[in-house]
Amino acid sequence: MADKELARVRNRFVDKATKELINQLLDDILEDEVLNEGEKDSILEENVSRADKARCLIDTVKKKGDAASRKMITHLQRRDPTLYSELGF
Repeated sequence: MADKELARVRNRFVDKATKELINQLLDDILEDEVLNEGEKDSILEENVSRADKARCLIDTVKKKGDAASRKMITHLQRRDPTLYSELGF
């Protein structure tokens, strides 16, 4: 269910997520062992735009299933309550 919620808000998340928020979420879900170091590093490639990083982050987490998606949504709520509300969670 949460993976479907991420799919629903994907475009708005890509448009609005800041570089700082993306980095914070990456740290959070790495700590939760949703991602490994290699996956985190591939999302953080320097030649990738902020929007591409956001897109890659949300797509990677979504593919990991409902539990992973729920963790990311929970971290998003804590890190950026305004964006969380704007996305309609």
